[in-house]
Amino acid sequence: MPSKSSISAPSTNLQERTLLTIAGHDPSSGAGITADLQTFAAHRLYGTSAITALTVQSTLGVAELKTVDPSFLRRALDHLTADLPPSGIKIGMLGSSEIAASVADFLAGRHSPEGNSTTGNQPSSAPLVVLDPILRASSGATLLPPDAIETLHHQLIPLVTWITPNWSELSALTSRPVETLAQAQTAIQHLAARHPHLHIVATAGDQPQPTDLLRLPSGDIHRFASEHLDSTSTHGTGCAFSSALLCHLVLHDTPPEAVRHAKHFVTEAIRHAPNVGHGKGPLNLFWQIS
Repeated sequence: MPSKSSISAPSTNLQERTLLTIAGHDPSSGAGITADLQTFAAHRLYGTSAITALTVQSTLGVAELKTVDPSFLRRALDHLTADLPPSGIKIGMLGSSEIAASVADFLAGRHSPEGNSTTGNQPSSAPLVVLDPILRASSGATLLPPDAIETLHHQLIPLVTWITPNWSELSALTSRPVETLAQAQTAIQHLAARHPHLHIVATAGDQPQPTDLLRLPSGDIHRFASEHLDSTSTHGTGCAFSSALLCHLVLHDTPPEAVRHAKHFVTEAIRHAPNVGHGKGPLNLFWQIS
């Protein structure tokens, strides 16, 4: 298992240690932009951010969501990255088809997924891009309308390097049932047939016997079995996993190593979580340095 010392010291070059998160704002700081930035910091990487949506939210769930103006988001991204170009980008909650299209337009000008090798190391001209396709909150609130899924397929997913759906999201992306590990593996193959360049991680942290699946563009599939923790402090696990995955890829882990280390990071963040809130509480994303 990776330990506190497994996170190597980042380069002194600012661009090499700068990551960007494009996601929604969670006022309770359990998920979204705040969780992403905490995860970057926990891995000793510098985080920048662009907010896609504001929410009325607590540990009890999402009560309301308002997306930002897509053209405003695009200007924010262009202005920010001209000054602080990231070596990696994490995309979380988008909130609307228009926001997804705006982010895709931003990526189209700077990224070619075919330029990334299966080692997980990015070329100097293009950042790694990890998409966490957040469709629903853990409380059940819809965070991306169903009609936006085709926007993801046609405009955004072709421009990302990695995607990290849970079983429910994998089912929505492929229009196939995903209730067993065998069905998850079948659905991964269908998603890969549509997007052969993708590194796909199907996460199963909410299952009684969680086993994550990693499919590489080469077609190889790796399985990662782990323990199920009985905890109510699980708010933001998907955000933390995808952000930790990006961190380890930027720190030059191989894809299987990056998935393994990200899983361990989230598991321990749940294990050391503070007992706060009256619903699904946040993780302790600074467990390694606390």
